Amino acid sequence: MSVPVPGTPSLLRAINDRAALEALLARGPLTRPQISGLTGLSKPTASQLLARLEQAGLVVRDGVREGLPGRTAELYRINGAAAHVAGADVTPARIRASVADLAGTVVGEHTLPTPGRTGVDVVARMAAALDGAAAAAGLTRDRLDRAVVGIQGAVDPATGRLGYASHIPGWHIPDLVDTLSGGLGVRVAIENDVNLAALAERAGGRAEGAADFVLLWVADGVGMAVVLNGTLHRGATGGAGEIGYMPAVGAPLMRDVRRTHTGGVHSLTGGAAVLRLMREHGFRGRDAATALSRAAADVQTAGRRTATDAGARAERALTELATRLGATLATVVAVIDPALVVLTGDVLRAGGEPLRARVEQHLHSLTIPRPEVRLSTVEGNPVLAGALQQALRETRDEVFTTTIP
Repeated sequence: MSVPVPGTPSLLRAINDRAALEALLARGPLTRPQISGLTGLSKPTASQLLARLEQAGLVVRDGVREGLPGRTAELYRINGAAAHVAGADVTPARIRASVADLAGTVVGEHTLPTPGRTGVDVVARMAAALDGAAAAAGLTRDRLDRAVVGIQGAVDPATGRLGYASHIPGWHIPDLVDTLSGGLGVRVAIENDVNLAALAERAGGRAEGAADFVLLWVADGVGMAVVLNGTLHRGATGGAGEIGYMPAVGAPLMRDVRRTHTGGVHSLTGGAAVLRLMREHGFRGRDAATALSRAAADVQTAGRRTATDAGARAERALTELATRLGATLATVVAVIDPALVVLTGDVLRAGGEPLRARVEQHLHSLTIPRPEVRLSTVEGNPVLAGALQQALRETRDEVFTTTIP
């Protein structure tokens, strides 16, 4: 029988310090009495704790709080300058990088065009992107603790090579993560872009607190993130959620998808397919999101007055797209049985509530489980937000543990 190990003073201090730091992250500047109340520590213990954290450089004083009963209380906050991380979103057209401090505040951003050609030096391009974001934050690259890179593909953990990303030249090299880390002098992790969007959604979007959900992303391409028991499911080769390659009802059965780089779902619901569908119903636009947003607007307008020809055409267009998306999701729901489906990506967000409602209706008509379907509420770039979330979580785990005596 195992014998419980008693908590040592240093272990208990570390636990208390971590609890205080998490409270400061969640609640913003706090006074010593507030930290005492939130952590359950006595005021003298909270004072000792804050002194330790201040000496370690993890918290700083942030003025005083007046107007409360008793003496004026000093405020403490996380010292954002204690560490910095970077996130990057890589597409065939550009690399967008951001730098955040330990408190999670974005302090620098930079966008670098990515030439669409072979022979691209990915280390040099990533160095330029991170250097630009770091410079915007008043830093140099060597001040970055780590970087998380989101890309339209997945690294196979067995081979270290990037797959599902033939459209992004230059990234298909052996030991990609180690090559980038060594060449940049920064610890690097590479994650699928849709997976990172799911992390952002779970941290502060529609999936906040959800343990089991799927996130469907439709932009130029189609992807899905799967979260089970609160953890991303990546699959044996990193390709879990690459549903664009999945066969689909109503689409030709495509074989040898390694060569064709597409599949049934992509051919029916990818950006090009959505744009064709919208144009067939008379809705024009430079891209799928623009055309779909016009159809969605006409559906909403038609719902507030006597039906018009444009409203009828818009209804047919959205119903057809929702049928395709509902059939795709029904296959996923039958296998995974998620509690929630989140819709995101430029195309699905452009469809808005009219598309969401119809997707949910068609999905529920095809499945026994009836998960709620929600639109993403993450603002800005969800891939970058997720990359920074992952980088901050890993860095805080280290900094909050290793710098506390």
